[in-house]
Amino acid sequence: MNRFIKLIRAFIILTLLLCTALVFSVLYYIEYELPDIDALNTVHLQVPLLIYTHDNKLIAVFGEKRRIPIPYDQIPKPLINAVLATEDQRYFQHAGVDLPGLGRAAIQLMLTGRKLQGGSTITMQVARTFYLTSQKTFARKIREILIAIKIEHKLKKEKILELYLNKTFFGNRAYGVEAAAEVYYGKHVNELTIDQFAMLAGIPKAPSKLNPLANQKAALKRRNHVLTRMHDEGYIDNATFAKAINEPLNASYHDLQTEVKAPYVAELVRSQLEQMYGDSIYTDGFKVFTTVDSRLQQAANISVRDNLLAYDQRHGYRGPASNFGIPSINNMQDWEEKLHKLPVVNGLEPAAVVETTHKTITVLRANGDLTIIPWSGLSWARKQINADYLGPRPRNAEQIAQLGDVVHILPSGNGFMLAQIPKAEAGLVAINPNNGAILSMVGGFDYQTSQLNRITTANRQPGSSFKPFIFSAALEKGYTLATVINDAPIVIENPTDNSLWRPQNHNHRFYGPTRLRVALMESRNVVSIRLLALLGLPYTINYLEKFGFSRTQIPQSLSIALGTSTITPLQMAQAYAVFANGGFRVVPFVIDSIKNSQDQVIYQAKPLVACSMNCNPNLALAQRAISPQNAFLITSTLHDVIQHGTAQLAKKLNRPDLAGKTGTTQSQVDAWFAGYNPDLVAVAWAGFDQPQSLHEYGAQAALPAWIEFMDMALKGKPLHMMEEPSGVVSIKIDPQSGNRTAATDPNGLNEFFMLPHVPDKESSYEETGTITDNQGHTTDLNAPGSRSDDDSSNNDGSSDNSTDNNNDSNNTSATDDNAVSTEKKPDDTQPATSQ
Repeated sequence: MNRFIKLIRAFIILTLLLCTALVFSVLYYIEYELPDIDALNTVHLQVPLLIYTHDNKLIAVFGEKRRIPIPYDQIPKPLINAVLATEDQRYFQHAGVDLPGLGRAAIQLMLTGRKLQGGSTITMQVARTFYLTSQKTFARKIREILIAIKIEHKLKKEKILELYLNKTFFGNRAYGVEAAAEVYYGKHVNELTIDQFAMLAGIPKAPSKLNPLANQKAALKRRNHVLTRMHDEGYIDNATFAKAINEPLNASYHDLQTEVKAPYVAELVRSQLEQMYGDSIYTDGFKVFTTVDSRLQQAANISVRDNLLAYDQRHGYRGPASNFGIPSINNMQDWEEKLHKLPVVNGLEPAAVVETTHKTITVLRANGDLTIIPWSGLSWARKQINADYLGPRPRNAEQIAQLGDVVHILPSGNGFMLAQIPKAEAGLVAINPNNGAILSMVGGFDYQTSQLNRITTANRQPGSSFKPFIFSAALEKGYTLATVINDAPIVIENPTDNSLWRPQNHNHRFYGPTRLRVALMESRNVVSIRLLALLGLPYTINYLEKFGFSRTQIPQSLSIALGTSTITPLQMAQAYAVFANGGFRVVPFVIDSIKNSQDQVIYQAKPLVACSMNCNPNLALAQRAISPQNAFLITSTLHDVIQHGTAQLAKKLNRPDLAGKTGTTQSQVDAWFAGYNPDLVAVAWAGFDQPQSLHEYGAQAALPAWIEFMDMALKGKPLHMMEEPSGVVSIKIDPQSGNRTAATDPNGLNEFFMLPHVPDKESSYEETGTITDNQGHTTDLNAPGSRSDDDSSNNDGSSDNSTDNNNDSNNTSATDDNAVSTEKKPDDTQPATSQ
């Protein structure tokens, strides 16, 4: 007996030692072999990139997962109750592992042989979500239990629940309760009702099967189960339960609602961020605040769309996109399904014609509605025979549309009108001339049909909108706005192939001696070319670099006087900003600041600022490009372009503080208007991606968009005239000769001069000078019909480079810009156009 007792005692001691060793082993394993739980305090949840306007309105979201983390104290209590009632009733009582729950799961396994229940607590689910896979094995379950114990030891219950509700997948790319609320209900989570809380709480068990978009019947059953559990646990009373369980299943997919349409801005920002931070931008929760003003962006969107649609209507109706056949009761549903698959392009909605009358058509829309288009929405649709000719005006609806035609319709007034997706493209960019901030940008008619941003990547010829830079170079060299240049024929020969270039004005007329102010205001080509020849190409090209143009963009020929450089609209905006801000070169930028997921600013833009007096010492100052006097004189002349010249349509704005210049390239391939006041620079462009004639000038195809934009952008803004700088004086001159005249001369005109270049009272500037080529041939610019073998840079003279405004057929133009006539076109002098 004593021996037996000793054996029992030894067995007990050994068992205790083994248990102690096992406990210490488990504790050691938990502490040192399992993952570091402290990291959960600073866990990084994958959050998409959010891009906002400067006034904090959402532009775009980039990232595969929709997640909006919220702290525990912002999670509604009813939602927490719904989750606890369904997932873990004893959550606040257990230490990470619910032994009764595990026991039930074990019994279920023994009775059925299947792992129907896992007995997992919320803490165990957090352990699995952050550290383990979803593979159902005993080894994983044991590790899950141990990690859960460690989590409970390190973190508070509220923190664990916060992690669970922000990490859990709810289906349809929604991670976390806030994202789920937005996806299924289009609301913030704190705006949901009890039945909606119950719906969300029931999804995590099987997100792909129990979400209300995938299986409404299963989702409704699951929601009601959650409501029952909440009632059983005492979280809701009888009345609340009865009301909630009878609510309809009102969930539907809600895409993330952006507040401002600026897809070209969003893509520009995304590409810049990717260069800065790499692929982490899609998961690190960056918030980017751009320089874009939401009000100006909306104005740009409207003006570009309206202008392109108006242009498209002026050039006729091209006919239906396709035809579904003859409508009948049996095929209406099939037509609806087909229409659903067609995109809505910038508000232009696809529809199918189901009935025509003498003056109306009735169309079927993708939502099943039948809509009548009245004659007022149809009468514009003259058939486009070809690019140059439109058919007669339609007399009835049957001449416009046939049964089954697939057309596009557009909201108009109280109804709809017939429309079509434009083939031409357009863009508009506006910047703050004082620091280069991009305030609005529209890179094309519709981003979903074309991602090409014509503002930043389309290098096109600017036509006469480039002339102000040539005239600025002349002022810098001592010429004045009263300088007279002979507007007379000139023939320039290319010695390499004996081709001749005869630049001409818009109507093939020549006006004789012309003051520079008038030449720029009326966009005289010949005067511009003669002026450039007098300045010399090397000097002028060096001067153009002051505005931000690259030497590689500028052809080495006299044709640059007519705008044959290839530049982007954004570069044009940057260059015109030099005039607008009084002579400083600013750099366009679009990212103002970046915040990380902890809402800390990790990047703040420090733009170059135009400032000449009383400047903030903390600002980075922009370099002066031209003198304030030069900028003022050019602005004064460009003001006259609107008041008396090629852009008089803009007078309707009744803004004497505006200045600008039209531009049209050879064969009307590109149309421009660039204009500004001291607070805002805007550039509008129109053209085809594959260069072809617009059959319109800048004053018709681009200026209306600029006018509409500026009207909205400057509404309510006070006039802001450019201040006359010191060093500028106003002198009365004779309008014909440009000579200084008596102050009492009733026929005299006041003209501005820079002080070093004020003319003497009796003197006048006579155009003198020659063009000399590398072979020693010279041409006297005073001689009518003068001829030169080449220009001063030993180039061809560009026999066909961009001009301002050729007519379609007879080589004459309307009011904008001018024309060029050529006898022979050397291959290397064709108009440069690129995309």
